[in-house]
Amino acid sequence: MQEFLEMGGYGAYVWPSYGITALVMVILLIASVRSLSSTEATHKRLQTELGLDKEQKQETENSNGDEA
Repeated sequence: MQEFLEMGGYGAYVWPSYGITALVMVILLIASVRSLSSTEATHKRLQTELGLDKEQKQETENSNGDEA
């Protein structure tokens, strides 16, 4: 097991590289999720301000056969 971790003398370079890469990937994931949440909130706010959410609900109701 020790030989595997040392990787022929290059383990001191390989394992930190993996660690840094994993850390960057986690940071990117968190940043992406936060950005998505912010964008969705902005989109919902703009729809509400423009009154588009009410129009879409009415269209959905009409297309579901609620119209006589």
